[in-house]
Amino acid sequence: MRCVIARFPFDLTKSGVLASMKGVKPEPVTGEYVIIGRSHYPVKQVGEVVTRQDRRDFTSGEVTRAMSRLGFTCRNPDEAPPAPVLTPLETASALLGSPAPLGS
Repeated sequence: MRCVIARFPFDLTKSGVLASMKGVKPEPVTGEYVIIGRSHYPVKQVGEVVTRQDRRDFTSGEVTRAMSRLGFTCRNPDEAPPAPVLTPLETASALLGSPAPLGS
């Protein structure tokens, strides 16, 4: 898929990104991140490895947009995590609440 990052066109594929990031140790996440395999990589680290450009040359938004279009999960730690999906039994249990103590 053709993506423009830092005014340069790149033909990126999901398998190409996976291959590029294989063996790369994730840096500590302090902002937006991309989930690649089982690892969480800072967006700027992924952009630097994939494009071979300096991190100051592109924005995290450009890389996030490209990675999302390729099917990777991108997250911002400031966002609330998605609400858990409850089964019908768990939903009913939560609505009914806990039972009253015996003997009261």
